[in-house]
Amino acid sequence: MKAILPVAGVGTRLKPHTYTIAKVLINVAGKPILGHILDKIRDMGINEAVLIIGYLGDQIKDYVTKNYPDMKFYFAEQPERKGLGHAILLAEPFVNNEPALIIYGDTIFIGEFKSALKTPYDGAIGVKMVDDPRRWGVIEMNGEFAARLVEKPDYIRPMPAIVGVNVIRNTKLMFECLNELIEKDIRTKGEYQLTDAFQLMVDKGARLTTFPVEGWYDCGKPETLLETNRFLLDKHGGHSKKRDGVVIIPPVYIHDSAKIYHSIIGPHVTIDKDAVIVNSIIHNSIINSSAEIRNEILKDSLIGDFARVEGHFKVLNVGDSSEVNIK
Repeated sequence: MKAILPVAGVGTRLKPHTYTIAKVLINVAGKPILGHILDKIRDMGINEAVLIIGYLGDQIKDYVTKNYPDMKFYFAEQPERKGLGHAILLAEPFVNNEPALIIYGDTIFIGEFKSALKTPYDGAIGVKMVDDPRRWGVIEMNGEFAARLVEKPDYIRPMPAIVGVNVIRNTKLMFECLNELIEKDIRTKGEYQLTDAFQLMVDKGARLTTFPVEGWYDCGKPETLLETNRFLLDKHGGHSKKRDGVVIIPPVYIHDSAKIYHSIIGPHVTIDKDAVIVNSIIHNSIINSSAEIRNEILKDSLIGDFARVEGHFKVLNVGDSSEVNIK
């Protein structure tokens, strides 16, 4: 079995950080988003992956080949963004009709999927029950199999939402359906959608079942990236060594090479290699490599590589019944 990871996205909602770094290489809880995903894939016993790359794709190539030498990678370029279905179709030459695990490149999934890899059916789609399905693609079931896949329905009732991790054993049929989308120019919201290919598979008699996903954490926006950072630090406990003159409120991840003086760090803070923190208080934030923070109070912040942020602490002598506004 091979994994297919679409990682060509530009990361518009994470600008300015994605001007210089691929979205999936942004640090969360001490490791790039892609690293967390590849760790999960490798733990499932999958050692080959097809990466659909585009914007800043060379960075992704360098990262995976240097950090995962025990895995085999294939790379397919997606020069134009035509939708997830188009991206997955680019993996066809590398899959050779083998079963495939399709997993979104900007989402970290929680749960045990090994049983889903052994599905005897044409495929299994990862889902999580949601009370209001209007923001999601959902599956209407007929018994244990998918009957209809609906993108952002207009009704409100508990439904299994499609979360972005799928096991496809009949990849031959999936790629045939993806090619059919392209040939007939079948688009949803202007793009070739993977869910439309799944619907074609069902229409042609494929049996697609579902499996539960415990949780999924989107890394596509600053607020959701920080939420994912909090979750991973809570789950794994982080990492930090003792430093004189520094108060650590766990959980945090602090790279051993970071230099921190007279500061309060945490909870839920990630500080990457060679960062410098002086006279600062930092909470619920991600500080990337070689960034420098001095005399600042930071909360809910993302600080990029080599960025410098400096504030000014003030010494005040304020009398009774006074009012001071500091901006």
